[in-house]
Amino acid sequence: MRDKLLECCKQLRLSATLAENAMTTTGATNQEYLLEVLKAEIIYRNAKRRNLNLKKAGFDNIKTFQGYDFQDITLPSGITIDLLKQAEFLSRQENLILYGRNGAGKSHMATAIGVEACMQGKKVGFYKTAALVNELVAAKANGLLVQLLKKLSKLDLLICDEWGYIPFDAEGSQLLFQVIADCYEKRSLIITTNIEFSKWNGIFYDDQLTAALIDRLVHHSHLIVFGRDSWRLKHSLMKQSNN
Repeated sequence: MRDKLLECCKQLRLSATLAENAMTTTGATNQEYLLEVLKAEIIYRNAKRRNLNLKKAGFDNIKTFQGYDFQDITLPSGITIDLLKQAEFLSRQENLILYGRNGAGKSHMATAIGVEACMQGKKVGFYKTAALVNELVAAKANGLLVQLLKKLSKLDLLICDEWGYIPFDAEGSQLLFQVIADCYEKRSLIITTNIEFSKWNGIFYDDQLTAALIDRLVHHSHLIVFGRDSWRLKHSLMKQSNN
């Protein structure tokens, strides 16, 4: 019977897990039995989708909000800690700009939101901004830019970490602008940066492009300000003082 179930699942493009569940599931009626088997298949597929989304997202490390310290972080009106943890802004294709010193927890927050989005079945891409620009430039040089832009267009959330840490040349700036412009009102962005808006022209070396970029970002964005010192530096000094 098990082999026959497996063959049916294969032909119907159902998982082998369904066949295994069919061997152990019970129900008071045939209909209840079938319902329980199908519900188990849905749970399995959702879990598989979440795991695949996490794998494809490209996170440096998987981090969550468990134990995350929100001290000295200023949230804008309309955004609460609970709504942030739920990645609620994604439903409106809004953006987050996380601004503050290096090591203040911006990348951790961005990752935790991205992980939550994956858990909700959404597609996420996490990039160091310089690495994304390099990938765009290389794709263009190799005739693969259309494919890469199509891949990015399928995301629900694009995370650009360490925005502005490395200045870009004209080609890189234009390609990054193309990606950001394509996201406008279609998908959400999270940007982590330690550079205030007034100094972004030092990243792109083009006042018009910088102004157009900021205009698109600010329109549907929430600014979260990290007013604390580097978490890494603080805990490094604490360790030294305890020795």
